[in-house]
Amino acid sequence: MKKDIHPEYGFVVFKDIASDFSFLTRSTKKSSETVKWEDGNEYPVINVEISSASHPFYTGKQKLVDTAGRIEKFRRKYNK
Repeated sequence: MKKDIHPEYGFVVFKDIASDFSFLTRSTKKSSETVKWEDGNEYPVINVEISSASHPFYTGKQKLVDTAGRIEKFRRKYNK
């Protein structure tokens, strides 16, 4: 392998801002913000809007969408 062409691969904390859930993993992403983790070490933190802790597919909390209105609108538009 060639030297100095691969990004640095290190520990990063991903924090879900919707559910206040965090997990430690390894990534090539960089961040200037740090957080103190459960093991006492400081790691870069990357804020994400959605993760498995807040995604409706994993939580089972589906949002109701007005599908009836959309279907009727579609039928009116393409009913010729």
